[in-house]
Amino acid sequence: MQIYKNPPREDWEEILTRPTQQFKKIEKIVKPIIKKVKKKGDKALKQFALEYDHVELESIAVSKEEINKAEKQLSKELKEAIQTAYKNIETFHAAQKEEPIAVQTMPGVSCMRKSVAIQKVGLYIPGGTAPLFSSVLMLGIPAKLAGCQEIVLCSPPNREGKLHPAILYSAKLAGINKICKVGGAQAIAAMTYGTKTIPKVHKIFGPGNQYVTVAKQIVSQKGVSIDMPAGPSEVAVLADSTAKPAFVAADLLSQAEHGKDSQVLLVTTEEKLVEQVQNEIGKQLSKLPRHEFAEAALENSVVCIMESSTDCIDLLNEYGAEHLILSIEHPREIMNRIFNAGSVFLGHYTPESAGDYASGTNHTLPTNGYAKSFSGVSLDSFVKKITYQEITEEGLQLLGPTVEIMAEAEKLMAHKRAVSLRLTEIKAKNSELRK
Repeated sequence: MQIYKNPPREDWEEILTRPTQQFKKIEKIVKPIIKKVKKKGDKALKQFALEYDHVELESIAVSKEEINKAEKQLSKELKEAIQTAYKNIETFHAAQKEEPIAVQTMPGVSCMRKSVAIQKVGLYIPGGTAPLFSSVLMLGIPAKLAGCQEIVLCSPPNREGKLHPAILYSAKLAGINKICKVGGAQAIAAMTYGTKTIPKVHKIFGPGNQYVTVAKQIVSQKGVSIDMPAGPSEVAVLADSTAKPAFVAADLLSQAEHGKDSQVLLVTTEEKLVEQVQNEIGKQLSKLPRHEFAEAALENSVVCIMESSTDCIDLLNEYGAEHLILSIEHPREIMNRIFNAGSVFLGHYTPESAGDYASGTNHTLPTNGYAKSFSGVSLDSFVKKITYQEITEEGLQLLGPTVEIMAEAEKLMAHKRAVSLRLTEIKAKNSELRK
């Protein structure tokens, strides 16, 4: 990890740069994949499975038999853990449901708003170097709670042409029946344009590598919506003198092991703590099965030793971390000063891992600084907010003149006429009644 001591503010942007490739470079690889899937559909998907996943697929869709077998392949302990996570995630997301709003803005003018589920959604579940079955819960549960009519799940197969049984078991719990063995940019293309096997969807969700992220950004210009730019994982840790070096090291490594393009950031005022954390990283790193990924990620990672807690917070707001751990004595005193973060973890006993799996919050979060303007996935991500209005004759008599004046001032006379004709009719009707 690169260590910076009191870096000047003008250098923060450069110091905090993520280790991502240039969009244009990845776009050149991804665009032909999207084009081929659009043109050749399932045939292209099978070709890419052979090229990238090194497997010859007989069927892209996962069969009911495969889904039913998955449960028997998992240990009792893992199934119970998934069920506990399911319950917590469902509880937290169910609490996000909003009642319809109805307001009378003036006599005779009623305005309403309610949430309506997105009909068709696609869920992308990474499965390359690690099968992220937890993402099935994070995306499938709110989709089900929202009432989405069609939920399609795509995930890359292993070399036996199968998906991890935990992915299938989690999907079954979430009520997802359309599951397909497709990964990478080709999966994003398939859900955008539709193929014989994979339906076209209205919105695509899910994290992924840089190729998946760029593919999502490209197709978002082609008529399909996406949740957010969610690329390689990252964590920032704010630590004070009360932080436990072993905990901090473990938190940093928990994100570093995601992949070589992940990044971790440690921010502190305690120079002594940095040395202790580095020693702990050395001890823990060699014991990790994915130590090669973690080592590569640490090369792209940063430690910032700041003069004051204010500087620490300013730097963290500049970074806009996907995950932010406040490993400090009084985290609730600081939390309201954090404006840019995907999800915040308060205190020494709140590891980011809990949010990744089972506490209840969603782990699909904005990365690469997008936390400055994007939220993480929630129940709201799977619904649209539709507004309604109803105006009575009395209401239009009160409101109409305001609309006429404003429309005329903008020189939109058809807008004015749409009101004026109705007001003329109401006036005539009232005159008849008086006779």
